[in-house]
Amino acid sequence: MICLECKKKLSYLDHRESIELFQTELCSAHRKRLERLVNTNQIPREAAILYYGLVQAGVKPMLAWWDGKNTVDLAISRVKLNIEVDSGYESLSHEQALNDLEAVMHSFKNGFTTIRIPNFLIRNHLQESVQNIVGIIEGLKLNVRVV
Repeated sequence: MICLECKKKLSYLDHRESIELFQTELCSAHRKRLERLVNTNQIPREAAILYYGLVQAGVKPMLAWWDGKNTVDLAISRVKLNIEVDSGYESLSHEQALNDLEAVMHSFKNGFTTIRIPNFLIRNHLQESVQNIVGIIEGLKLNVRVV
C-alpha cells in the first residue's frame, strides 16, 4: 500500500480513509489536499475518483480546471475534452438545464467537447466509465488535431 502521488508507504488507517473517500490510495497529506480542492472548487467527490481512475489508465487529466468562465470538473486539454460529473438529474429545473446548455455552447465555441457523466455511474462502475472515456479520447485524437 503506497500513495499514488508520492509513493510513500501508507498506514492501514490512511489506506482505509483514502479508499473510502476517493477509491484510491493516498497518504494523509495528499488526501487532505484533495479534500480541500474538492471543497474549495465545489466539485463532486466522484470527479476526484474519476481523476485517479484516468491517471491509473495513463491519461493526464486536470482536476478542477478553470476554463475562463467556470470551473470544469475534469479536463483533458490535449484533445479538448471537458468532463462534468453530474448528480440530481431527477430534480433538474429548466433554469439549470438552460444554464448547462449555455455552458456547453461556450465550451463548444472554444473548440472543447463536454460530456456529462452521472455520479452514480462513477461510484458503481468506475472501470467501465474509465474505459469508455479512454475510447472517447482515442476517437477525439483521430478527429481533432492534438495540441
